[in-house]
Amino acid sequence: MKFGIATFVTDEGIRPDVLGKALEERRFDSLFLAEHSHIPVSRQSPYPGGGPLPSKYQRTLDPFVALTAAAMTTERLLLGTGIALLIQRDLIHTAKEVASLDLLSGGRVAFGVGVGWNREEMANHGTDPRTRGALINEQLAALKEIWTTDEAQFHGEHVDFDPIFAWPKPVQKPHPPIFIGGESPAALERLLTYGDAWLPRGSSTEAELRQVREWLTERGRGDVPFTVFGGSEKPEILDGFASAGVERVTLLLETAPEAESLRELDRLAAIAARHG
Repeated sequence: MKFGIATFVTDEGIRPDVLGKALEERRFDSLFLAEHSHIPVSRQSPYPGGGPLPSKYQRTLDPFVALTAAAMTTERLLLGTGIALLIQRDLIHTAKEVASLDLLSGGRVAFGVGVGWNREEMANHGTDPRTRGALINEQLAALKEIWTTDEAQFHGEHVDFDPIFAWPKPVQKPHPPIFIGGESPAALERLLTYGDAWLPRGSSTEAELRQVREWLTERGRGDVPFTVFGGSEKPEILDGFASAGVERVTLLLETAPEAESLRELDRLAAIAARHG
């Protein structure tokens, strides 16, 4: 089982270029970055983790800018989003950002996507929370067209454009792997139809992971790799992930200044070494 790091890169924590180099030196295989464009001051959406919303949510760097910085100081590190809020993004710009990062990194992008939880944040981008699932499904289908077709076009209810030229194309063929975040029935159907890998949260149990694997196998997708986002450090839970056939666990690195982050990475690397 491989180990990576999941974190929020902000203006108050370790720089992404320094972080990327430190991860490769400690033999982590991947870096998955969270995304929030902003946090509305007045909101009703409850924080999924419970309690007050941590300040790191307000201060995240753009994930593709941050991952490009990490790419420039690394050679092997997988560069992931966990998750990119595609429903809040311009589709064609996002297609170019992902393809550009894949080109500059030599084909190391893992494109993690999900529908998000902050309805007020969505609304500020003009996204209707009630149709976000249908929107992201069309966006994913359209992204694949842009990445794989010289004169891409798409005509759907939520995404519609006539033939376009859009380069660069990704290095990875047919395109960077799409990691679908979420555990809901809708997310799993999205994984089945559009996904190349599953990105469940660290709260997922061994039994739940096995159940999804069985569900995918029954539908002819039993080989879909699983990457757990923000997995527990507890040995018995890590053993359960391995037993369930998880390919990768990303351990959560809390946002902190450089020296503190490097010390924490040493500790997490020791955990990974014991279970890798």
